[in-house]
Amino acid sequence: MTPIHLTLSVPSGKLGTCASRFWGNPALPKGFGYPMYTDDGGDEYPYLFVCQINLADAAPFDTDGLLPHRGLLSFFAKIDCYLGYYDTDDCIGGSVSPEDAVRVLYFPVTDDMDEVVLLDDDDEPWNPAEMRVDFAHSVPPLSEEHMLLAPPTHRPWETWDPPFEDRLILLQVDSFAGPDFNLNFMDFGVLDFLIPPDDLRRCRFDRVRAIVLST
Repeated sequence: MTPIHLTLSVPSGKLGTCASRFWGNPALPKGFGYPMYTDDGGDEYPYLFVCQINLADAAPFDTDGLLPHRGLLSFFAKIDCYLGYYDTDDCIGGSVSPEDAVRVLYFPVTDDMDEVVLLDDDDEPWNPAEMRVDFAHSVPPLSEEHMLLAPPTHRPWETWDPPFEDRLILLQVDSFAGPDFNLNFMDFGVLDFLIPPDDLRRCRFDRVRAIVLST
């Protein structure tokens, strides 16, 4: 399996609605509600928008043909605590998460989508400013390890805990910092989104789970 590296940069201008990007605001179909979860107390909270991948742009780098080659793949997760937004126990940790810890949405058609802006209580953007995503088969040594179809380099054991042994890393997000954020997974670790191989073949993304692996 050949990994697809994601290189991030500050864009020179506003990115298009369905452009690949980290942070910023997700593109969602008109009338599609922003993904939310309910905590143990019955209160609703928004998932943090991590990134969206324009699959047509990633397709030339998907030499194994594992991903859909059209549409938009969007990743949301309970990782607010790793940005220092608030201190909570309801955050992805060092064991495979429950299904509700992440949301991965696949939109095969992107003709009628809007950028959905999420604001905090002070009417400020909830997410850090958007970053441009480019794709590559390799990056220089010591680069950040953001990847689609990543190898399990950071896994300290031979396989995932049962019953998740065969899961693939759909997306890996590395710890990194920018002008308006500092994302630190425990001790400069990584966040891995895990998907069953058969689900990936069927373009099914509703059973993705996640884990944080610390270096």
